[in-house]
Amino acid sequence: QVQLVESGGGLVQAGGSLRLSCVASGHPFTMNIVGWFRQAPGKEREFVSSINWRGSNTDYADSVKGRFTISRDNAKNTVDLQMNSLKPDDTDIYYCAAKATFSDAYNSWGHGTQVTVSS
Repeated sequence: QVQLVESGGGLVQAGGSLRLSCVASGHPFTMNIVGWFRQAPGKEREFVSSINWRGSNTDYADSVKGRFTISRDNAKNTVDLQMNSLKPDDTDIYYCAAKATFSDAYNSWGHGTQVTVSS
């Protein structure tokens, strides 16, 4: 498995931007697919975005399309999530996760970073 550590969360006003980073350590193959998820206390975890190893395949939840951009730098073992035009509804704990293939379940998770968007 791979170890994941998120950073970059914080408090921002609506309309502002944040850039989250996920730094990974461990076997590269186990982080072929990296995803970002978010979850608020008492709510179900929600998929936000994902990216494959080469960066050629990205996916976004409808709620963030056009506002969030996922990218990765394999030389630095990082996957970033640029979040623009933030809304109060984007307030959540954001987690990155990794898996080896598309058919696998995500089996490595970070501890999360809090994003709070004020109105």
